[in-house]
Amino acid sequence: MATSAAPAPSTAPPRLQINRRVYFLHVVERWLEAERDQLPLWIPVALGTGIAAWFVLPNVSSWMAFLLCALGVGASGMVFPTAGRLGRIVAGAGLLAALGCALVWWRAERVAAPVLARPGVFAFTARVDRVEPLPARDLVRLRLAPVDMPTLPPIVRVNVPQEALPVGAGPGAVLRLRARLVPPPPPAVPGAYDFTRVAWFDRVGATGRGFAPVEVVAPAVNPAAGLRNRLTAHIHQQVPGSEGGVAAALVTGDRGAIGEDADEAMRRAGLAHLLSISGLHVTAVVGATMLLLLRVLALVPALALRVRLPLVAASGAALAAIGYTWLSGAEVPTIRSCVAALLVLAALAMGREAITLRLVATGAFLVLLLLPESLAGPSFQLSFAAVTAIVALHEHPRVRRWFQACDEGLPRRLLRNLGSLLLTGVAVEAVLMPIGLFHFHKAGLYGALANIVAIPLTTFVVMPAEALALLLDLLRLGAPAWWVVEHALSLLLWLARTVAAAPGSVAALPSMPGGAFGLMVAGGLWLALWRTRARLLGLAPFAVGALWALATPAPDLLVTSDGRHLAIRTPEGGMAILRDRAGDYVRGTLGEGGGVEGELPPLAEQPNARCTADVCVVDVAARDRVWRVVATRSGYLLPVRDLIAACRDADIVVSERRLPRGCTPRWLRLDRPVLAQTGGIAIRFDPPEARRVRAPGDQHPWITPPTTAPVADRWPRRRRSGRDHPSP
Repeated sequence: MATSAAPAPSTAPPRLQINRRVYFLHVVERWLEAERDQLPLWIPVALGTGIAAWFVLPNVSSWMAFLLCALGVGASGMVFPTAGRLGRIVAGAGLLAALGCALVWWRAERVAAPVLARPGVFAFTARVDRVEPLPARDLVRLRLAPVDMPTLPPIVRVNVPQEALPVGAGPGAVLRLRARLVPPPPPAVPGAYDFTRVAWFDRVGATGRGFAPVEVVAPAVNPAAGLRNRLTAHIHQQVPGSEGGVAAALVTGDRGAIGEDADEAMRRAGLAHLLSISGLHVTAVVGATMLLLLRVLALVPALALRVRLPLVAASGAALAAIGYTWLSGAEVPTIRSCVAALLVLAALAMGREAITLRLVATGAFLVLLLLPESLAGPSFQLSFAAVTAIVALHEHPRVRRWFQACDEGLPRRLLRNLGSLLLTGVAVEAVLMPIGLFHFHKAGLYGALANIVAIPLTTFVVMPAEALALLLDLLRLGAPAWWVVEHALSLLLWLARTVAAAPGSVAALPSMPGGAFGLMVAGGLWLALWRTRARLLGLAPFAVGALWALATPAPDLLVTSDGRHLAIRTPEGGMAILRDRAGDYVRGTLGEGGGVEGELPPLAEQPNARCTADVCVVDVAARDRVWRVVATRSGYLLPVRDLIAACRDADIVVSERRLPRGCTPRWLRLDRPVLAQTGGIAIRFDPPEARRVRAPGDQHPWITPPTTAPVADRWPRRRRSGRDHPSP
């Protein structure tokens, strides 16, 4: 009787499995040993991972789950060998991620303040916290704290006509005014600017427009704000127009006098960073102060022989950085740059290398500890991404060899410096482009070339000439220096307009998926923060994220959260807008959401649309069918039977009002009650897909905030004229 042979064992011996595990841990430990100097750079990254998780995850259950998982990861580090680095890294990363999530959650609850429940007109007395002049729009933006109406939110933001603001209405003043206030508006469409989140962390519970007259109950007593406002007004007197607005922005941070065309040209040319006081400006002030002090003090032999002049100059430069930050309004980017400058000066005073990635990581860690919500804003991302790219590039050994100083002639030295500046500009533009496309849906393509001229012009001509002009104005001799400032800024704005008008100067992209952006950020950090060849692994997630973003189709239909406005894709690839008289903000938001540059034509002029004064019917051809969209475009009621019949033949119906119960389109009914739950909608027809602003189950505090409903004033029956009447 035949018997079958016993099967051979299919698994490796336990000893071999243990050896493989030990070998893998040994390889990882050797790699971490080679990267030991880079490991501290990942501390703010781990903290930021927890903060980002809180923003991305929707509700309390998921936040608690993330906290438990992060703590579990931290605890799992204890199972690794105690002599190695891997266990400590895993434990530290898990604990930092949990700390980040808990920190931003605590911060969101700590700043909680009631939000205005519904729009209304209110008369109230308030203390002025901040004044932001907007001369280009003939407005002044006031941040107010109501004092006599406790049912209003604790902080409101009001735009007041410039001519209606009386003398003495600066920070610290108490005003009596009347204003139309509305709750902070949500994003109009998916991917648009989320003012509700920003207002929540800024404790702003309402925003609106004030009416004349504005009465000063108690004048301002804040000397810093008074000096800043007087200095801004003085600069505007010396340099008119948008050039004066840029000059004031460089000194006091006030950008209100920059015309909209100049502001847009600076953004399209990749020069908008020059208008926000940050690292470039603080560095110029610190460097100029330190150089001047060193040269002046070196003229005194007794000091030069007995005192450590670099330490004295660094101390003076630190005071200049703090004073410049105070004078410019102490905004978050300026404070961040001031802290970084102080760290650099401290490193110089101790004889350490000043500009390193550890310095950047320290600054990012401190900012995230104090203001964890800043991680979600473009300001934090743009500034730290740019600085990280610059420092990481010039710390690379090969780049250092290329551009290190050597004994050579002036032409070769200038050519090497120009090549360094161009390479730095290209690297910065490559790093900032994904961030610009994610937040603003557009990015300048020629910014690296424009910055080669703009940065030296601003740093070595405009800012020194402006500082000299302000000093000479004490003797009434500043006119020649102001002439230099005006013409240099005219050259800067000409450069911005020329680059912005060049063909293909701006890359436009519709709303980028958050996952694609996250992959690009992760890949970029991996490339920048490691030094061994393993950093090249970061190319894979970066490339996947970039391809995902480029492959994401643009929406065919965008509907704003109030249902008043929509934009629909035309056969030529553009976007046509429903209401001909829509404002510039609405047009810009819908154009950016659709990935379209230029003007949006009226929907009524499209061949596939049939429009009356009250309604539009549009037939859109997709790959496998024709979609019919019906949208109301006026405040007048339509005959119910006709509206129900139109709904029955439509796939999508959009209205700013509540539609009758019998209105049942084939796919989507987007009226006021539905849009109040979903927010703005972005729709694709092929395949059918709808993305909404408000994700189902989202429990972030600004989505359903505590509200307050004060009694609004009633407008008198008599007709009011001029600015006293609220805008529609």
